[in-house]
Amino acid sequence: MTTNQNAMALVGRVLLALMFLLSGIGKIGGFEGTVGYISSVGLPLPSVLAAGALVLEIVAGIALIIGYKTRWAALALALFTLAAAFLFHNYWAMPAGQQMMQQIIFLKNLAVTGGLLMLAMAGPGAWSVDRR
Repeated sequence: MTTNQNAMALVGRVLLALMFLLSGIGKIGGFEGTVGYISSVGLPLPSVLAAGALVLEIVAGIALIIGYKTRWAALALALFTLAAAFLFHNYWAMPAGQQMMQQIIFLKNLAVTGGLLMLAMAGPGAWSVDRR
């Protein structure tokens, strides 16, 4: 990879990770709200799932930023994001007034999943712990 490609890989990793890292940190202060949101869609063990989501988002987010176990972190976040799209943003089953916003979020999650799969395929670039 060239210097420009390595720089783009680093920026891409950071931009993808930022959403997860900030979301995970936000779950610390809003844990009960997250539990309630998970409960609202009927998933079992909402406290356990909320804790798992918090840990995954923070740990895998940091892993993407520093480029450590990047492919595994990207795959885990891709599966998490895809599941979230179908479980929480199923716009086709929502009232008409909510469908447009939920469709946008659903499609954003699909796009992020695609980016994460590309990262899992291509790897982190040379500017990463994995490549040192």
